[in-house]
Amino acid sequence: MCKALSNLFGSEAEEYYLLECMSYLMIFMAAVTFLVLLFENVPYGRYATSKYGFPVNARFAWFVQELPALVVPVLLLLTASSARASYLPNQLLLAMYLLHYFQRSLIYPFLIRGGKPTPFLSFVMAFLFCVYNGYLQGRYLSHFAKYPADWIMHPCFIIGFLMWLLGVLINVHSDHILRNLRKPEETGYKIPQGGLFEYVSGANFLGEIVEWAGFAVATCSLQSAAFAIFTSVVLSSRAVSHHGWYLQKFEDYPKSRKALVPFLL
Repeated sequence: MCKALSNLFGSEAEEYYLLECMSYLMIFMAAVTFLVLLFENVPYGRYATSKYGFPVNARFAWFVQELPALVVPVLLLLTASSARASYLPNQLLLAMYLLHYFQRSLIYPFLIRGGKPTPFLSFVMAFLFCVYNGYLQGRYLSHFAKYPADWIMHPCFIIGFLMWLLGVLINVHSDHILRNLRKPEETGYKIPQGGLFEYVSGANFLGEIVEWAGFAVATCSLQSAAFAIFTSVVLSSRAVSHHGWYLQKFEDYPKSRKALVPFLL
């Protein structure tokens, strides 16, 4: 695979330049997405609509669309020609990224209870993004990222790792709370209780934002920063939309809760 990539992109310098361009493009996409989401919700889940294509089973959609973010980096790592793939900092950072998508593609979809079908366009866009980002993060960390041998003792790595771990715990716990609001075969919505849901409507989104922000701090790379920015834009919008939806749907929804940041936003 690495030989094929070399033939496709030319020299390593040219491929590294490509990764930088892909990162800036992702930041640009984040800006465009921010503007679009001021007028339109991301069309999946409770905001799904037929105008974005025929419905795809929720479990199937989550499994297939998230899988490239796991498979592409693993293939890049297994076929990496650079010695950097064997360095401990690179391996740990890749493991942080892969652990999320292992859970998101191979565990999370099969725990879904009564999830609404995903419109085909949303499914395709998510799939393409995971291919794109899987290559961007996987190729950079397995082939180009340069870290000193003691990087894992650097404050950036330690702080970033702790943020990432906190985000993972919040995200997984919040998903657990949401999933258990529904009994088997139920499809309706209820007010989430417990955990950070006592303070914000988008506790699961907050967890993932913190997770990828921590990953960006730990890697100190343009590639991970672009991903963190894009994720923050999409999930922040999702949290604000959910908050407004809850307030409209449930008269007894706790008025003290914020959308995303406890006590602030």
